Amino acid sequence: MIETRELRREFGGVRALDGVSVRIAPGERRAIIGPNGAGKTTFFNILTGELEPTSGQVLLAGEDVTGRPPHQLARRGIARMYQRNELFEPLRAIDNVALALGASLGPYRPFTAPPATTVSAAADLLDRVGLASRHDATARALSHGERRQLELALALAQRPRVLMLDEPTAGMSPAETAHIASLIASLERTLTIVIVEHDMDVVFRLADHITVLHEGRVLADGTPDAVRGDRTVNEVYLGKVVA
Repeated sequence: MIETRELRREFGGVRALDGVSVRIAPGERRAIIGPNGAGKTTFFNILTGELEPTSGQVLLAGEDVTGRPPHQLARRGIARMYQRNELFEPLRAIDNVALALGASLGPYRPFTAPPATTVSAAADLLDRVGLASRHDATARALSHGERRQLELALALAQRPRVLMLDEPTAGMSPAETAHIASLIASLERTLTIVIVEHDMDVVFRLADHITVLHEGRVLADGTPDAVRGDRTVNEVYLGKVVA
């Protein structure tokens, strides 16, 4: 579903990515981990079109989409849940989702009251992410965990092929973290998921495959068990002793 070929990105004299090549299969759940400054955010921003690589390629389902802007990638099936909140604060939760559903019909549509079918679909999405009792609450009235649930509903409203999750549990309590991890785990397996996350319990629970970045390069790439047992990964990032 996603392939990168020798991605490089430089910021002045700093090389944030240095030849990163990965292949992510359809329906896979891929985690991108690594220490601060490893290049994770740069890699994520290139995949979602917010940055252009200095060199290299990004392919989506075999199509070269290198350098395409976010709105074009969204039309091709990439949805992103940001680390920071991206909500219409004064609007109700159901209105936020209805707007996201309406946006999938095309750009530059006049704002009108959404049809009943859209409202019903928005309600179904809110129920799906655990906000069945919060349809009429404004976005600003939701707790941090509930806001993350709402953002997940907005991403799913795009009917994506690929869901990019940027630190989905950041700032959450243990209970909220467990809840959002369960929601992500329950998503249909036809959906390709790419996740950047610092909580290793969440990573090892959700990921089929893990790519470890270090100093802009791929340090390790494999199953959770293989990465967990990799001596170099433990020395550089996980901080555990491997016998």
